[in-house]
Amino acid sequence: MNTDVRIEKDFLGEKEIPKDAYYGVQTIRATENFPITGYRIHPELIKSLGIVKKSAALANMEVGLLDKEVGQYIVKAADEVIEGKWNDQFIVDPIQGGAGTSINMNANEVIANRALELMGEEKGNYSKISPNSHVNMSQSTNDAFPTATHIAVLSLLNQLIETTKYMQQEFMKKADEFAGVIKMGRTHLQDAVPILLGQEFEAYARVIARDIERIANTRNNLYDINMGATAVGTGLNADPEYIRIVTEHLAKFSGHPLRSAQHLVDATQNTDCYTEVSSALKVCMINMSKIANDLRLMASGPRAGLSEIVLPARQPGSSIMPGKVNPVMPEVMNQVAFQVFGNDLTITSASEAGQFELNVMEPVLFFNLIQSISIMTNVFKSFTENCLKGIKANEERMKEYVEKSIGIITAINPHVGYETAAKLAREAYLTGESIRELCIKYGVLTEEQLNEILNPYEMTHPGIAGRK
Repeated sequence: MNTDVRIEKDFLGEKEIPKDAYYGVQTIRATENFPITGYRIHPELIKSLGIVKKSAALANMEVGLLDKEVGQYIVKAADEVIEGKWNDQFIVDPIQGGAGTSINMNANEVIANRALELMGEEKGNYSKISPNSHVNMSQSTNDAFPTATHIAVLSLLNQLIETTKYMQQEFMKKADEFAGVIKMGRTHLQDAVPILLGQEFEAYARVIARDIERIANTRNNLYDINMGATAVGTGLNADPEYIRIVTEHLAKFSGHPLRSAQHLVDATQNTDCYTEVSSALKVCMINMSKIANDLRLMASGPRAGLSEIVLPARQPGSSIMPGKVNPVMPEVMNQVAFQVFGNDLTITSASEAGQFELNVMEPVLFFNLIQSISIMTNVFKSFTENCLKGIKANEERMKEYVEKSIGIITAINPHVGYETAAKLAREAYLTGESIRELCIKYGVLTEEQLNEILNPYEMTHPGIAGRK
């Protein structure tokens, strides 16, 4: 007889379980059925499952459905799950069939077996504390799993918002630092008219501020939870008083202003609150990828590119080209953006694929949503610390580009007329002479007039440059 295992059974038969494991037979079946990604459940979701199970046990005790002794042991075990003590016991793959039943049962089994241990009983003695009858009392996967996900997503969104605010503030600091640095603005990747580097960085900061607001606004619909809906939203097997009490406990232990959804059937079958979040994340990463593209172009070189800014050197850039340094932080920002775009498509497809009273595709939807939030938080932290804060302006190079640019003819145009300006621009292009040199050469404008018209402030703010 193998003393390193215990035997557990469900209505499908028996399974050997490692003797020291807190998970049980249904978790083992899930690992056999769904060896899909190799990933584990996100720690924040595990914590949220602990909050759900603790809140349910307390509510069930308060309405007289759950034995107080059994309930107290469940609460203690759930508290340890909340603390992260048993994260290694959550072994099911996040992508799975069954609408999340395997994740829910993994939590039920871990908490039941730890509660049994605290009681002084052997793991697997489910006649004393059952994963289904006691830990899952008054619940279905269809309300416990989404509720836990709401809590996890809200917590992760709050972290993302704080990280994004910090990044946005650093962009504003750079805008102030570069407020007087003139450079060429570009449209169509061609020289346009002068702009201040600080104006570009402030534009980045402002679009990020709108992203913060967009993301923050998505939290409102996540505050609505369907706990007590049970299987299809009708609340079968959930006492109305239990629904009220469990919602209060969930709000208290999660720290979020959770409320019971007005229509539990709606909250059980529809997943638009998640697609709303994902859409806001996608918009944010569209903007961040564009910013990353700009930074890569401005930093291109250092000798044969634009070389307008200098990014912090983070690591050697080539295994064959000595001394090469690449813009790795903007590059990783681009790649996170591409991942979030793909995740959003998966979330959209999964949300659309629900039928009738339940969306069984929630596991892949939740996995991708949590991943998007997590990797955005991670990349924003790393980008801010390892790139943004250390960006330097190559002021001489940018000033040289402005002085050599034909684009500054636009500022001169109101003073000399379009036809004259066009001739000067063409000659500058063909000969390589500067606009300033040609204006003086042909007596079109004086040195004093040119100094006034081509003043960086005059050229980068509303109005006709040089007109008093």
